[in-house]
Amino acid sequence: MRILLLLIFFFNIIYSINLDLTNEDISKIKNIKENNSYFGESLFEGEFKKNRELRYNSNYILNIGDKISIKLWGAYNYTGELKIDLQGNIFIPKVGVVHLLGVNNKNLKSVIERSVNRVFNSNVNIYANLDSYQAISVFITGKVKKPGLYSALMGDSILQLLDKAGGVINGEGSYRDVSILRDNRVVKRVDLYHFLLDGNLVPFQFHNGDVIRVGNIKNRIEISGEVEKNYTFEFLGNTILVDDIIRYISVKPNVTHFIVTKWIDGLERIKKYPISDRYSISLKNGDKIRFVSDYLKDNITIYIDGEHANLHSIMVKKGENLKDLLSKITLTPLSDIRAVQLYRKSIAIKQAKLIKANLKDLEARVMTTGSSTLEEAKIRKEESALILDFIRRASKVKPKGQVIINSSTDLSTVILEDGDRVFIPKKSQVVIVEGEVSLPNAQTFVSGYTVEDYIESCGGFSPRADKQRVLIVKKSGRVITYNATSWWSAKSVDIKAGDSILILGKVDSKDIQITSSITQILYQIAVSTAVVLKAF
Repeated sequence: MRILLLLIFFFNIIYSINLDLTNEDISKIKNIKENNSYFGESLFEGEFKKNRELRYNSNYILNIGDKISIKLWGAYNYTGELKIDLQGNIFIPKVGVVHLLGVNNKNLKSVIERSVNRVFNSNVNIYANLDSYQAISVFITGKVKKPGLYSALMGDSILQLLDKAGGVINGEGSYRDVSILRDNRVVKRVDLYHFLLDGNLVPFQFHNGDVIRVGNIKNRIEISGEVEKNYTFEFLGNTILVDDIIRYISVKPNVTHFIVTKWIDGLERIKKYPISDRYSISLKNGDKIRFVSDYLKDNITIYIDGEHANLHSIMVKKGENLKDLLSKITLTPLSDIRAVQLYRKSIAIKQAKLIKANLKDLEARVMTTGSSTLEEAKIRKEESALILDFIRRASKVKPKGQVIINSSTDLSTVILEDGDRVFIPKKSQVVIVEGEVSLPNAQTFVSGYTVEDYIESCGGFSPRADKQRVLIVKKSGRVITYNATSWWSAKSVDIKAGDSILILGKVDSKDIQITSSITQILYQIAVSTAVVLKAF
């Protein structure tokens, strides 16, 4: 009997998952975080309550206590600020009583104009404007953080008032079920998602004693995957179409499918749909939806920098080679395609790990090196401080991960990886000299100049220069080690425009192993970054 029950249990689990889901899809679904942001929760981070400026509302109904600015000029001159009295009137000298209670703001001028024209036949110009709304009190209740009675102006927006009450309580309050009550009767319902979607907020004139009530959130779903942000999304009614969700959520252009997770009869059922089904698939309270891109499984993104006239990123099929990619790039007259450079994340990670391992080894040697005398101990202590400072600076270096492309390399054999960065250098007539020379700088290329000639143009080697470890970095990224003390080495290096000459420094240490380690690290950093780091 137990075996039968187990078989039924596993049978249900197997058939609760659609067969077109991959293990990767299922893994992503299982790792969806429960505490997503609630869609709309950032609405009250804008400090609406601090905005006290009067906003023009043509449909505002004038009320007792409102202040009106009036200016008459021509045959009769008058300027004043008048308050609508308890009878709903204002009094204009030589014109008389003007009844404004219940008048639309857009009709304010015409109503005053009719009264003026009954006294003055012509030649009187009129300006009239609502200066300030009447102060009122509004109750705010329901699922807000600070329910209570709040002072307001008749023209304040519902966002200002809800912000005064601390906003909606996430996970409890509804952004879509906000009611305004007057005399215990609902006079308006507000869906704040509409404001989030298109920015429209229909003006509403509050009255003294009105109640704003934020209802309980009833239906929600969890959204994740290829979207701007993972959200818990609230919806009205019993179901919602996937397409209606997409109207609110920023789904990335590369999305090809969505995965729906439902609980049916106590079992979790997962099914994958093409994005074209968004018009027909509906979701219920408690469901989860994850937007995914199968397009990315067959394509990779390559970044292109340097001298070219194309976009700075391009998506290509997996297995694309460098030759095919270069044929798609629009070059400029200044592009030096012969010196194209390729940078790869995986190579940069390996270079960084190698440098880190050598730095750890160096640190261990510094910490464990003993001294036989007090004088030697003092020297060791000072040297150790210098070496530890070098380790700290070297650990911050970020290798570029360059893949060296030799002139004889068949570019069609260089298969690209996701995230590769291709750099098209600009044609250059400059040779850069840096490191241990008197005046590091960039020089114009001179045909026939040797390494020594360029170094001499920079004032020659500095006293700390390691003449046996001069690095020539070719424009393609290829590195050649040059020994300035060897006659043969000088004859074997041909400097071209765009090359760099890096002169490493000597390491002055009493410990041969430490000297060797630092020298090696300096070399690795120079090769992986094309930058000379000073040891001490």
